[in-house]
Amino acid sequence: MKGMKPLVVLTAVFVVIVVATAFVFTVSETKQVIVTQFGSPKRVIKEAGLHFRLPFIEQINVLEKRVLEWDGNPTQVPTLDKKYIWVDSFARWRMCDPLVFFKTVAIEASAQGRLDDIINGAVRNRISNHPLIEAVRTSNRPMSIMTGIDGEATGEVLNVEAGRDAIAEEVLEEAKQAATEFGIEIIDIRFKRINYVEQVRESVYERMITERQRIASKYRSEGEGQKLEIEGRKEKEEKQIISEAYKQAQEIMGKADAEAIRTYAEAYAKDPEFYSFLETLTSYEENLATGSVMILSTDGDYLKYLKSLSEPPSD
Repeated sequence: MKGMKPLVVLTAVFVVIVVATAFVFTVSETKQVIVTQFGSPKRVIKEAGLHFRLPFIEQINVLEKRVLEWDGNPTQVPTLDKKYIWVDSFARWRMCDPLVFFKTVAIEASAQGRLDDIINGAVRNRISNHPLIEAVRTSNRPMSIMTGIDGEATGEVLNVEAGRDAIAEEVLEEAKQAATEFGIEIIDIRFKRINYVEQVRESVYERMITERQRIASKYRSEGEGQKLEIEGRKEKEEKQIISEAYKQAQEIMGKADAEAIRTYAEAYAKDPEFYSFLETLTSYEENLATGSVMILSTDGDYLKYLKSLSEPPSD
């Protein structure tokens, strides 16, 4: 009998623990609980700690208290100016009224489906009321990509009256109102990405390519003009240099000729007869030694030195 006492004690402790766990449950700081009785909600518990329930009669339904994420799929939306775009958005939400949430959607997965309809519908409604420029821009800040050479505008940019951030706020307000009936509070909505549909994207790329080609052509044209201008200056400077060099050469040659003439004149003045003799001999060498035939009069002065050689010397 003495050996049975520890077993009885352990059994009693186990029974107490089982009974206690059936009556007691804990709620963490990140959770909230809906207590239901035969499927009907009885009370909401948001405070963390130990709480009591009637076992087998009351059931515990745990819901998230923290901010949750919603990340939707890209949605094709027409803008006010009939441009079709893909809009990819995301949101943050929480269960603000757990009792209403439990009665309407019950679980988080169902809430995500509800948010798909609410947020995508709000995105479609608001973006379709604005032109494309409002969805892709936030202000009227000048766009550098729209500026060509020397500040030339490459395209007309419409004024932005609302902007992407304002549209996101409109979507948030509309989605908030629709989500309250499900006990959901949508905290924030943002556009993750906005892009053209494939057909529009191809035409945009073509316009971009055409625009870049036009700017490149203008660069080439301006470069060709500068090239011709440089070549013109080069030719002008070259002619000026050649003209100046020719002028200096002529001046030097003129001075040299003048100096030579002066030297010849001085030499001629000293002995004109000897000078005439040297010049005549030079002429004989150039004209008579080439084998050419010349018919001259014997009375001419050109052959006087040759004739003087054939004459006997005078006493």
